[in-house]
Amino acid sequence: VQLQASGGGSVQAGGSLRLSCPASGRTFSNYVMGWFRLAPGKEREFVAAITRSGDSTRYADSVKGRFTISRDNARGTVYLQMNSLKPEDTAVYYCAASTIVALHTTPRMYYYWGQGTLVTVSS
Repeated sequence: VQLQASGGGSVQAGGSLRLSCPASGRTFSNYVMGWFRLAPGKEREFVAAITRSGDSTRYADSVKGRFTISRDNARGTVYLQMNSLKPEDTAVYYCAASTIVALHTTPRMYYYWGQGTLVTVSS
């Protein structure tokens, strides 16, 4: 499956962005989808994941209550709504797909990755 994240940009603290990641190539609903981020000098960090049907989600503690992951299987797209953004949310955000049913937080459990989209939050 091919993935391409988009929707990043520059915002001030407290602002919002919505990331999108359309998938192509294979049946989108077969995959658990996740969002990860990579900030300068840090390791890739789990942000959120969603089950194949969209009935269950999982979030990193650092974004819980501010970010919402969702998916539209008819459109083959996963989204990440980011509200109340903070400067520490600045990173390149990646979407990823996994054939494993569980909502894993480990990057190596996701087999397919898209190109990232840069989110910059200024104070």
